[in-house]
Amino acid sequence: MITIFTDGSSRGNPGPGGWGSVVVQNENSKVKSEGGTAAHKKSEPYITELGGSENPTTNNRMELMAAIQGLSHTPQNSEASVFTDSSYVINGITKWIHGWKRNDWKTKTKNDVLNKDLWTKLADAIESRTVVWKYVGGHVGILGNERCDHIATAFADGMEIKLYSGPLSGYDLPNIMDISHDSEKAAAKKSSSSHSKAKAYSYISSVGGVIEVHHSWAECEKRVKGAKGARYKKALNIEDQVRIIDEFGTV
Repeated sequence: MITIFTDGSSRGNPGPGGWGSVVVQNENSKVKSEGGTAAHKKSEPYITELGGSENPTTNNRMELMAAIQGLSHTPQNSEASVFTDSSYVINGITKWIHGWKRNDWKTKTKNDVLNKDLWTKLADAIESRTVVWKYVGGHVGILGNERCDHIATAFADGMEIKLYSGPLSGYDLPNIMDISHDSEKAAAKKSSSSHSKAKAYSYISSVGGVIEVHHSWAECEKRVKGAKGARYKKALNIEDQVRIIDEFGTV
């Protein structure tokens, strides 16, 4: 099983953005005997860091690009677990995409699906692979997610960053596979904290059938103010956010 961590970032919506992926897979290396024949094989996790930028762009586009590029660096017919903190990516590729395909990539308002170019690429990428999508909370101490965030923000800010490609033994994050903060624990932590303080986890808006997630009311208000037929709601935790996105729907 190949493990892929992904994250995206944008400075504005739209604005300059970046994406980052860390791919962890086994690399078989032949150890030759003195006679020149392969005596045995040894296997060690191999790390490939990927990153890039786009300007102008959005956070959702960068989240999608991170997943696409991470999967593109795995063999066809392989099995991969993709860890992302984007509910937009997970809901889109596991739920909404079925309706989009049936409707020729149109939303229920008969508009083209937002980011259709990237959704079709992601759909192609999973066609020949077995992919398990796993949500991880952002900034909860998962090294893979934190590293991808660092790569993505560096590219978004136009900063130089060295990307690693090589065996795990030479990597600065030897515990990259420590994912003890799984999705359920992260979500529970977010839920408990949000409800006790009664503060917003996020704001979800729908304008013209296009859904976006905002991390501040000011950002949400700016989008919906004066927009005909706009809808918006406050989410208290990640589960609430996913429920509202499903409620608004995009198919």
